[in-house]
Amino acid sequence: MSGITFDYNEEYIRGLIYEESDILREIEEFAHKNRVPIVQKETARFLELMLTIKRPLNILELGTAIGYSAILMSMYSSKNSKITTIERDISMIEEAKKNIKKYNLQNRIEIKQGDCLEVLKELKDNEYDFIFMDAGKGHYNHFLPECLRLMNKDAVIVADNVLFRGMVANNELVKRRKITIVKRMRNYLDMVSRNKELITSVVPMGDGIAITTRRKY
Repeated sequence: MSGITFDYNEEYIRGLIYEESDILREIEEFAHKNRVPIVQKETARFLELMLTIKRPLNILELGTAIGYSAILMSMYSSKNSKITTIERDISMIEEAKKNIKKYNLQNRIEIKQGDCLEVLKELKDNEYDFIFMDAGKGHYNHFLPECLRLMNKDAVIVADNVLFRGMVANNELVKRRKITIVKRMRNYLDMVSRNKELITSVVPMGDGIAITTRRKY
């Protein structure tokens, strides 16, 4: 389990999630078989909920992997929505393209290859309604200024893995080789929590989710 909540809570919550999509189930099976990290089930359901409420038209994703979350977001957002997703790993991109083409979503999902920070700097200001941050766990604090520039006034940032297996909240869980990631993730959470122009809620679900938007007053 994730180390974020008690195992019995995770098992119970996941048991409540009815999987209605054969598309997602097929990609999940591939990911588990090939040890490709994808969002946890409860995080996927949370994204579905947020997209149903928000109905964003322009979505930005940091970290494509094999296209699982991009396809999920495409399925559960407006049919007119466009998703831009960034990935540096060529092999992941090739697999993601296969999945996107297989489900005829090429016109709605665009993959940009490259380093996230470099690609972010090339994108237009105030372009996105919804940003899903799921790449380079040790670089969320570096991504944030660019994401704030790119999001429109009503946009939402959803950042995954912010409690990182419980290490961010508990020093006793920190593994030596993960110290840098943990420090930087703590820095990210501090940045979004202390900025008076933003409001952020951290949810101990999956591997930890932080939801950030601009204050309206």
